[in-house]
Amino acid sequence: MVMRFYRKSIVLVLVTFTLTTILFISLSSKFVRLQSDGSGREILLEKRVEEMEKENMILKKHLSLSKSEMDQLKMKRQAQPGEIYGSNNNKSDLIPLDCPKAEPGVPKCEVIHISIVCAGYNASREVVILIKSILFYRKNPLHFHFISDERAKVVLGHLFQSWDVPGLKYSFYIAEDYKSDVDWIPNRHYSGLYGLMKLVLTKVLPRDLEKTIVLDTDITFATDIADLWQLFRKLGTRQAIGLVENQSDWYLGTLWKRHKPWPAKGRGFNTGVMLFELRKLRDLNWMQMWRLMAEKELMNLLATSLADQDIINALIKKHDYLVHPLPCAWNVQLSDNTRSELCYTEVSDLKAVHWNSPYKLKVKNKHVEFFRNLYLTFLEYDGNLLRRELFGCEAGKANGTFQDKVGCSFFHPFLTLGLLKVKNKHAEFSRNLYLTFLEYDGNLLRRELFGCEAGKANGTFQDKVIHF
Repeated sequence: MVMRFYRKSIVLVLVTFTLTTILFISLSSKFVRLQSDGSGREILLEKRVEEMEKENMILKKHLSLSKSEMDQLKMKRQAQPGEIYGSNNNKSDLIPLDCPKAEPGVPKCEVIHISIVCAGYNASREVVILIKSILFYRKNPLHFHFISDERAKVVLGHLFQSWDVPGLKYSFYIAEDYKSDVDWIPNRHYSGLYGLMKLVLTKVLPRDLEKTIVLDTDITFATDIADLWQLFRKLGTRQAIGLVENQSDWYLGTLWKRHKPWPAKGRGFNTGVMLFELRKLRDLNWMQMWRLMAEKELMNLLATSLADQDIINALIKKHDYLVHPLPCAWNVQLSDNTRSELCYTEVSDLKAVHWNSPYKLKVKNKHVEFFRNLYLTFLEYDGNLLRRELFGCEAGKANGTFQDKVGCSFFHPFLTLGLLKVKNKHAEFSRNLYLTFLEYDGNLLRRELFGCEAGKANGTFQDKVIHF
């Protein structure tokens, strides 16, 4: 049996070899005849062109099939998008795998409204860091609305006058005038009475103002606030408040025995950074809504622990349609017992840092060096260097004249050459940009690169105390 199979295999191989030899001899003879003929080369060329055209047609067919398969894959991915951690721990903020078309940005001359409660102990000192960080990155005209005490009004008024920043307006509303709206609420939080003032914004701010960004004084921005303003477009028809999820277990009631927090939806939300749709809130009779909720909960809980945040979370627990969750990068919270690493280890582009611990810069966090350097950058930053013109906006034109700064502690080659005195309609902007880096403290560049072994912090951080 084996021998028979072996013989058949040998015969098959011999037949194949014979046929191949005959075919080769036939083709060789044809090739010789074509060469002897005067038009042989042309015929060979034509055949080669025909072969290439056939190959091209086959290739195009394969490419069209690949494109249709890719289109089907994209549609499938959009139907089942990949996940990216956003505003909460169950990863509810989803985006498609392929990049969507870029959304139109905020028009460059649109005024961004920012509301801040600045009253009480050390508030005017803290808010200066916040203001500098906002002005450093901004590209739009801004209007600050301060609910302040008399001291903060004097300090900030003088500061803004001395900086003379183009495209900047500010209004003051005296907190004392609205004290009676909240002083009946017992508050254990270190912010005291003024920690409740954000609740009365719909009453304090002008009726024709439809929306505003609401910020705590202990926020430091690391990007243009216009990107946050743009998120108002994401709010649904009934959603009136944009908030980032709370990044600690406070509202879960598991931090210690007998810990009884105010009611909240899941982990609750942090009110350090908020988008307020004032028109919607007024239509809902916001002042009455939160007042009734506070009265009800105070019957059992006796006092707030986290000021306005407790009352707003209790409202959202009952009326969850009010809230639109914001991406966690807009409020990276450095509080005690924080879980913020779940956010910034996955979000490479941090937007705003929130020092919401009573220990502030001394809070315990393994990446605190990075955050403190960001804070100290703006602590030392000269507000006069923020006096840059907003090109293309009538409201953003330069307000005053530039005065050359001559210091003995540094060599100023451009002044020596007279280049900073050049006459140009945009010279103010260029000189301020130059002076920004001339006076910048190189020690503040010592920030860690997350996720890189080579980018880990080298040494220890020494606190720097500098008065603005």
